[in-house]
Amino acid sequence: MNWADIASAAATLFLVLDAPGNIPAFNAILSKLDHGRRSRVIAREMLFALVILMGFLFAGNTILGFLGLTQSSLNITGGVLLFIISLRMIFPGRHQVSDEETEDPFIVPIAVPLTAGPSTIAIVLFLGSSQPDRILEWCIALVIAWLGSTILLMLSPKLIAVIGERGSRAMERLIGMILIILAVQMLLNGIRDFIQSL
Repeated sequence: MNWADIASAAATLFLVLDAPGNIPAFNAILSKLDHGRRSRVIAREMLFALVILMGFLFAGNTILGFLGLTQSSLNITGGVLLFIISLRMIFPGRHQVSDEETEDPFIVPIAVPLTAGPSTIAIVLFLGSSQPDRILEWCIALVIAWLGSTILLMLSPKLIAVIGERGSRAMERLIGMILIILAVQMLLNGIRDFIQSL
């Protein structure tokens, strides 16, 4: 097992899961729930998200083969999605909380799309399909990233009390800048692979 690659993949997945950026949205959605119920809802929704992402990780090659997609197209699509989502992290809009969101959410919107969103799914599809022989390593990386995100979200009320809303927004923008670099690299890798395949 290559622990350096696992750590790198886990760090990338943690950034893409964007727990620091999701803290304000999670707290807005769960604001009417008491502390104990909020923790149970977060644990349940994060577990749903992990199951969904594991499904895409293991089914990566099958999904790509069924849809007739190539690795370069996945790279390019993942890069574009990640770039757009990173821009939204740097230049966020206002989060509107609907009446439905103030109740106990089920799968939507916390598990999907806030946690298991398009960019995260694209990354796990890429990992699972590009090196399927290392699927155990990618599973470990995903669990590490998921665990870190879950702990951070569980502790989010205390974290916001320490760093404040402005600190949370600054952290989200910093992560967005790092993800833009990753997105551009994915896009360039996809274009390179496509040109080489011609």
